[in-house]
Amino acid sequence: MDEQENKSQVTADEDCQKAQPQTEENANREEQPLDTETTFADMNVEGFSWYNPRKKKGKGERIKLSRKEYWAMVRGAFAAYLPMFLCIISAFAIVVLLAYIWLKP
Repeated sequence: MDEQENKSQVTADEDCQKAQPQTEENANREEQPLDTETTFADMNVEGFSWYNPRKKKGKGERIKLSRKEYWAMVRGAFAAYLPMFLCIISAFAIVVLLAYIWLKP
């Protein structure tokens, strides 16, 4: 029984080595230190035991955009939201149409 477990362990190790082939890039790459200072979400929320109401929120740098860049971003946002907006409006219209047909006197 132990021999079977050892064989399965060996094959599992071999599979792991096959899944991640050792290339020159991987071999020469240095380990990057783990960044523990970057904050993705502010955890200073009222109700938590570590809540500090006097803690100042960091203001990010303001990006200077030209008028052309700003309107390009606005058009891009509308282009991103438009398909979902049209789906919601279409679904609403279909529901209204079906209700009209169903409840027609």
